[in-house]
Amino acid sequence: MRLPAVAIAAAFACGITLGLHPAVTPHVSSVSLLSSCFLCATVLILAGLALAKVGRLFPAAVVSLLSWALLGFLGACVAGQPHSPEHVASLLERGELPLGSPLRWHGRLRDEPAKLPWGYGLEVELAGVDFQGSFRPARGGLRVTFTPHEDEAPLPELHAGDEIAVLTDARLPQVFRDDGAFDRRAYLAHQNIDLVATLRAPELIERVAASPPTLATRLARLRKQLRQEIDALCGSSPQAAGVLRAMLLGDRSFVDRAESLDFQKTGAFHVLVVAGLHVAAIAALLFWAGKKLRLPRHWTMLITLSLLFAYVAIVEQRPPVLRAALMTAIVVLGGFFFRRLELLNSAAIAALALLVVKPLALRDSSFQLTFAAIGCIAGLAVPWLEKTTQPYVRALRGWRDVTRDAGHEPRAAQFRIDLRALAAWLSARMPARVANAGGNVLAGGLSLAFRVWELLVITLALQMALLPLMARDFHRITLAAPLVNLAAVPLIGVLVPLGFVTLIAGLAFPAAGKLLAAPLVWLTSLLVQVVEWFAHFPRWSYRIPEPPWWLVVLFFAACIAIAAGLRRKDSAGRIPVLGTSLNLTSLNLNSLIKTSFAHPVCHTAVIIMWLIFALLIALFPFHPRWSAGKLEVTVLDVGQGDSLFVVFPGGRTLLVDGGGAFGGFTGQEEHAGVDPGEEAVSPYLWSRGFQRLDVVALTHAHQDHLGGLTAILENFRVGKLWIGREVSSPALARLEELAGSRNIPIEHELKGKSFEWDGVTGEFLWPDKTSGNVTSAAKNDDSLILQLHYGKRSILLPGDAEKSSEREVLAENSEDALHSDVLKVGHHGSKNSTTPAFLAAVHPRVGVISVGDANPYGHPSPELLERLEAAGVRILRTDRNGAVHVLTDGQSLEITCFAACPEREGTATLARAEIGHQEQNGEKK
Repeated sequence: MRLPAVAIAAAFACGITLGLHPAVTPHVSSVSLLSSCFLCATVLILAGLALAKVGRLFPAAVVSLLSWALLGFLGACVAGQPHSPEHVASLLERGELPLGSPLRWHGRLRDEPAKLPWGYGLEVELAGVDFQGSFRPARGGLRVTFTPHEDEAPLPELHAGDEIAVLTDARLPQVFRDDGAFDRRAYLAHQNIDLVATLRAPELIERVAASPPTLATRLARLRKQLRQEIDALCGSSPQAAGVLRAMLLGDRSFVDRAESLDFQKTGAFHVLVVAGLHVAAIAALLFWAGKKLRLPRHWTMLITLSLLFAYVAIVEQRPPVLRAALMTAIVVLGGFFFRRLELLNSAAIAALALLVVKPLALRDSSFQLTFAAIGCIAGLAVPWLEKTTQPYVRALRGWRDVTRDAGHEPRAAQFRIDLRALAAWLSARMPARVANAGGNVLAGGLSLAFRVWELLVITLALQMALLPLMARDFHRITLAAPLVNLAAVPLIGVLVPLGFVTLIAGLAFPAAGKLLAAPLVWLTSLLVQVVEWFAHFPRWSYRIPEPPWWLVVLFFAACIAIAAGLRRKDSAGRIPVLGTSLNLTSLNLNSLIKTSFAHPVCHTAVIIMWLIFALLIALFPFHPRWSAGKLEVTVLDVGQGDSLFVVFPGGRTLLVDGGGAFGGFTGQEEHAGVDPGEEAVSPYLWSRGFQRLDVVALTHAHQDHLGGLTAILENFRVGKLWIGREVSSPALARLEELAGSRNIPIEHELKGKSFEWDGVTGEFLWPDKTSGNVTSAAKNDDSLILQLHYGKRSILLPGDAEKSSEREVLAENSEDALHSDVLKVGHHGSKNSTTPAFLAAVHPRVGVISVGDANPYGHPSPELLERLEAAGVRILRTDRNGAVHVLTDGQSLEITCFAACPEREGTATLARAEIGHQEQNGEKK
């Protein structure tokens, strides 16, 4: 077996996958069953050793792989066990530690207070909490942010390792309960952050005890010093400082959202994530320095490994850096022992080591992307280059030395002969003083061309092989990535080493640091400009839904088949090639492709199928999922905001509002908070396969309804934008400008207008026309009020309408006209909306409240909840039930929730056809 580590790592990963499967996990939590699994694995290992000892190698290999799979299964089951009883997650689950009010939390700072664009951030390793007059042990992580105001005292002097106490209202990280939504809570849990909080005043945090000097605290202070040094050296260019913070130290706090989006659009976001490329650049610099200093091999190895792992410690041992450093260490050690390690085996050893320590890392998309990238480089790009250009690259070394020709294969030897002949021909026609240089220029040009070609091949292989994962995790196709990375990768190879040399020089010799900072800032700005230039081509990057699982399986199966064919050797142990010589005139793409796929395993049909699968993923020609003949209304969970998705019986779509976070901090508006349009609404639509929206409607120009629509207009093809009253709002003006740039027509919908789609009638009950063209500012009573009628069923969507507009609607419509089976409760359940008279006229059976968990406004109002319960309305809330899905065929209603729909009075779920059944029997609620 040429790739034993790959087989072992694959078996271990398969076992983990089985252990993490939801259908298996609940049945393997008992200690006795886990002990039985361990015993079986031990027996299999002993059986494998016995078979190997008697020469039965194939059965031994099979039994060994089974044992590894069982160990992976066991590791996943153990890693999936619940938290300890003292962990905050366990305390909250048992209801022993209620949140929602300020508590005094105790713990130690994990790192130095981090400077943020809007203030400071602190990460606390919790030790306990004061609750009900006593100290209670509590484990976990707490992230605290603080935004200083004018004339406010600064934070007390705090350092990593300090024991602190902070009085704050901690809460669970925000999570959107919608299909496909980004799980921020799980993402932060992977970083050991269980709670988040905002510090209201610096007096509420106290330094209880200073930290003892340890290696960890010294590294934390060095990390802070390096960040400050970057800011000082790049004082004239904050943009370059933010990018360098990300590239060198993994701190993306000062890369604004628009800039980060440009890197995503161009497929160059890996530049801002400290990972394999950055670690490789540092290792290359250290090897080069060791060679120039003529250090012995063992000293070069020791220095390289020591500095690499020191770098890992400085950037906080983040998983991508750990993976890259482990891979580099394996390669360095292999080189020291004069072994040319197989890259796939090296990657498999690194993956196996990481999974043994942390089996749950397998489901981390970062882990999957890392090793899929290494696999495609080692399995596709490297073998293809080995069959095509690599012999010529090696032939350029010492090309003038005739005695070395015999050490190359025939085509490479012929290439050297042709090159010398061409160099002699050029030299004969050039002045004597530059005759020798002509050949060197020719060889250097060829070498550069080969290196550029190699980089392009590797980039293309990466983009192709990672296509399904990028579509699944980021819903983005970046056509410009190969071209952008042709510039970005060489720049990173220069910027990372130069950046650390500049930092070290700046700390030791400030004058030298400032001198080196000038080219560093210039090169960083050049990188940013290249990325921005390519990002401004709108058709070079687009968003798509997640591909079907079966298509991903077929894609990777074809990918593995191609890799196997590329690595296949003939009976003599050589990688098969076409021809025995290749001169300069025959070195073209056609011959390279034919050479690559000469073996039947890599038949052209497999390549064609692979390309077809890639096109299907990139184009997503599949129909979205919707219920034909039925009206669907989904109230999405977007936190404290509104967003509703309507699918009509014939498939037309209407999105009402997009949720929205606050607009950012004063002077730092680009550093806005969570964007529900990007993290909740768009993923939900993609999860159902939608790429186009017929209409996007904005009820009114408040941020919690409008903020997420920017992402919607950018991510989807939108037919029309509906708005109500035109108001003087910078946010609305920007949205209309974006719609104009995308040729999306804007229509104003006012009282009295209606439409009919697929048998559904929509009527706008509000707002009315204003005396002027534009009102001064957006108000809740500007909201569009839309009523949908389908058969015998009606659904009322009043936005944030309050008392005033409700009175106007009541005055102009009869109770029969307003009656609706489902009411999206106005203004998130505010007491100023859904007044008794309005509720009596609408007389809904179901009320859905779109509200944020633990919002600061007290929504929904207890007074409003009492009104709804007194009226016999079944209440559903997005903060508790997640997205609420209403489906009707015009006769009956079916209501489902992302989380379990409640069943008791005031919060009960409606079963399929329940309302229709009640009416047929004359029942009244």
